[in-house]
Amino acid sequence: MSELTLDPATTAVVLIEYQNDFTSEGGVLHGAVSEVMDKTGMLGKTVAVVDAARAAGATIMHAPITFAQGYHEISAHPYGILKGVVDGNAFVKDSWGAAITDQLAPQPGDIVVEGKRGLDTFASTNLDFILRSKGITTIVLGGFLTNCCVESTMRTGYENGYRVITLTDCVAGTSVAEHDNAITYDYPMFSLPVSADQVIAALA
Repeated sequence: MSELTLDPATTAVVLIEYQNDFTSEGGVLHGAVSEVMDKTGMLGKTVAVVDAARAAGATIMHAPITFAQGYHEISAHPYGILKGVVDGNAFVKDSWGAAITDQLAPQPGDIVVEGKRGLDTFASTNLDFILRSKGITTIVLGGFLTNCCVESTMRTGYENGYRVITLTDCVAGTSVAEHDNAITYDYPMFSLPVSADQVIAALA
């Protein structure tokens, strides 16, 4: 791949679900993702990308998923990944588990995307509106899960005409096999998969 170029003025780093229920010891889903997190060092690498992006003047966006107590925003009979969220009582609004991890706490000038209730960050939020309003054409994605919310957002970003960059070492799934499979086979179809170091170099 030729050297990555990024214009901070038209670039947003979109941080998907860096919330305690995933990122932190004691989080409902942390045990499921901790192996991949440890393998890639994704939390520390994400912090480094965000620091570089902020310093360069790129836009930092946080996309947490939250539900009211009781999960009334979604089906009364959830299945698949959302059933796991409901059964574990994860990402309940105003709870510690739903809070964005301290290491990536939103800073002045960051944008917190509102309304994420499902997997694709574009689907139920104001993400697309904000990106277009700000003239952003490149989105850099990191977060959880490699093959779920990050992949869903990647695919829609690609369909919507954004230049989508995925941070291969700033994502985590519930198993190394699923994580590796998504990055090997799916990410190259709908994004430019790159490392944190490549993005940091491009922003320097």
